[in-house]
Amino acid sequence: MVDIEGSLQVIKRGCDELLIEAELVEKLKSGRPLRVKAGFDPTAPDLHLGHTVLINKLRHFQDLGHHIMFLIGDFTGMIGDPTGKNVTRPPLSREQILDNAKTYKEQVFKILDPEKTEVCFNSAWFDGLGAAGMIKLAAQHTVARMLERDDFSKRYANGQPIAIHEFLYPLCQGYDSVAMRADVELGGTDQKFNLLVGRELQKHYGQSPQCILMMPLLEGLDGVNKMSKSLGNYVGINESPREIFGKLMSVSDELMWRYYDLLSFRQGGEIARLKQEVSAGRNPRDVKVLLAQEIVARFHDQAAAEAALAEFEARFRQGALPDDMPEIVLQNGGSPLSVMQVLKQAGLTASTSEALRMIEQGGVRANGEKVTDKSLQILAGEAVVLQVGKRKFARVTIG
Repeated sequence: MVDIEGSLQVIKRGCDELLIEAELVEKLKSGRPLRVKAGFDPTAPDLHLGHTVLINKLRHFQDLGHHIMFLIGDFTGMIGDPTGKNVTRPPLSREQILDNAKTYKEQVFKILDPEKTEVCFNSAWFDGLGAAGMIKLAAQHTVARMLERDDFSKRYANGQPIAIHEFLYPLCQGYDSVAMRADVELGGTDQKFNLLVGRELQKHYGQSPQCILMMPLLEGLDGVNKMSKSLGNYVGINESPREIFGKLMSVSDELMWRYYDLLSFRQGGEIARLKQEVSAGRNPRDVKVLLAQEIVARFHDQAAAEAALAEFEARFRQGALPDDMPEIVLQNGGSPLSVMQVLKQAGLTASTSEALRMIEQGGVRANGEKVTDKSLQILAGEAVVLQVGKRKFARVTIG
């Protein structure tokens, strides 16, 4: 007998919207394993924690006994998802897509059980569809319906170009659901239009329409913008244990709970208990440590999580320096160099203005001492250990 209420509690944890819950209940009542799909276009070689929000939810379904289909969009990746874009995305080559797809398969099995996961490539059906099949598929939607999409309508209203192939993307994503006979599709809140196209196409092809589970977009380390490599506010799952641990310890206490809801595999009741303990006076830093260790252990192992904690404690409580601190020599003809120039040229800040701002905020140290004088000169031949913020270190010598 399926525990419908218990299953729904797990499935809906952290989700933004479920369409349509009554239909999902009926599917669960059937007692058969549901075919649960999530698609990822391999447009970059590495995944970050923002990507894992959907993969974690796949794991929830997997733990409930359902059939998980991890779709790598090696065909749609060459089109480029226009969702949220105000310009046409440059398509990737087949070689780039396949190289990235290899790393995706390696990374996703740090979360999913490889023995219980079906990995699909949508080139398997699109390569055989042909021009006639694509034209037939395109006939299932109108231009007017496509322009209901927010990003398309804004670009059209602003006179910005929309390439015809971009209209094909939602149709192709929807056809994936037909080819895979999906009962449930997962996606971010920005994917609602594409996910609904899947439902419509399944009806057209005589299939029971899939239910849609939309997960929120994970904020990055800044707590404001969507986690993104281009914004530098990301935590990569292939990063070192020290980097993952340090980055997670840098998030705000408020954002920590968001990460717990969307990234942790701890039970909801346990997270609620941790919240109560913090409200009662427990240091939120201790709870953040638990999350950082859990994430490091997931993508590395428990020993790496323990080592990352020990190094973090040593560095920030006892002033220890990282073992892998870079050694940098800046040539300046034997003349001294201002500390702001040194910070910029050593790559510790992006610019001298950022260096100035960090000094004014008390975020720069030289040989362990806080730098307060923005006119400080670093003498030629002098090796100085510079620290910016909590995680950036370098031993710099002026030549």
